[in-house]
Amino acid sequence: MTQSYFATVARGLEEIAAEELKTLGAENIQTVFTGIHFTGDQELLYRVNLWSRLIFRVLVPIAEIECKNSDQLYKNIQSIDWREYLSPKDNLAVHCTGTNYNLNHTHYTALGIKNAIIDQQREQTGIRSSVDINHPDLQINAHIENDRCSLSLDSSGGSLHRRGYHRAMGVAPLKETLAAALLELAQWTPELPFLDPCCGSGTLPIEATLKSLDIAPGLYRSGFGFQKWRDFAPELWKKVLNEAKQRQKFSLDAPIYGSDADRETLEEAKSNAAFCQIEEYIQFSRKQISQIEAPCDRGIIICNPPYGKRLGNTQELGLLYKQLGDVFKQQFKGWTAYILTGNKELGKQVGLRTSRRIAVMNGSLPCTLLKYELY
Repeated sequence: MTQSYFATVARGLEEIAAEELKTLGAENIQTVFTGIHFTGDQELLYRVNLWSRLIFRVLVPIAEIECKNSDQLYKNIQSIDWREYLSPKDNLAVHCTGTNYNLNHTHYTALGIKNAIIDQQREQTGIRSSVDINHPDLQINAHIENDRCSLSLDSSGGSLHRRGYHRAMGVAPLKETLAAALLELAQWTPELPFLDPCCGSGTLPIEATLKSLDIAPGLYRSGFGFQKWRDFAPELWKKVLNEAKQRQKFSLDAPIYGSDADRETLEEAKSNAAFCQIEEYIQFSRKQISQIEAPCDRGIIICNPPYGKRLGNTQELGLLYKQLGDVFKQQFKGWTAYILTGNKELGKQVGLRTSRRIAVMNGSLPCTLLKYELY
């Protein structure tokens, strides 16, 4: 049966996420701000959660109701038969976004929705679901816009950027979904050598390796929200899982390198790669920027050096950016380099002419992905 779905995604990544959904088999794709509407069957829902490298969550819309005020919201929430989705033995959580004139506090709106549901349960059975905001059996997402409330179920059970391998984390780690997006924006493909000279806890080389080996990123997660749902189809899920495991490759088309000057940070990167059982595929090394040399005659460099918002001093960092530019120019002729930065002045310190500037959000920080063709 075909169902409508909604994928949430970071601002600015809607189009590349829509392309990813298309490759996974989604239909009727329509992008909106920080999201994508699409349709498909239950198997597609499972496959998108398992395979998407770019999106945060897959929501399943179940109703849209009027909500001019809290009384109307309560009444219309109770008009839905929640037995279809929830047993009193299950626990739940309600997450709310958006406001209107009367419903202007998301926490209290979520509380009102929860109360309407458990009051219905009490009337029907005499018992009610408990609340578990961390590991609910059913997470309900409510979005208020004007006088309408859109209700959805969160099939992902937590943001998909949390692959599960970040057991060891640096001070300001790159989100896995953003790292995967940078690979797409840089048009990196597995037949090109890849290098991150500021690899930190290893997110970029790990994401590159997962893509190169055709490993589904969801394989490392402990579970998904839909696995607790009343309509969960274990055999269908087993089929999707087995197909993913059979697709995995066991050799790279081109080498993948990650280096960092800090010994402890590099150990974190190796630990994260080991959790994914891909440590043998990534050539990690401890190197200062000045020590880096091109391992071959062409490839892609992507790096996310500190830019003063979270780490480092901007004056000291200016020297780092200048050093990156010098090393790229002297050692990496024939390569293409990308630097993600949230500091325009630091970007100027690279001293190389950019061939492209791509606006990217790193969490709430507006950043730019700077492209350099190295001749």
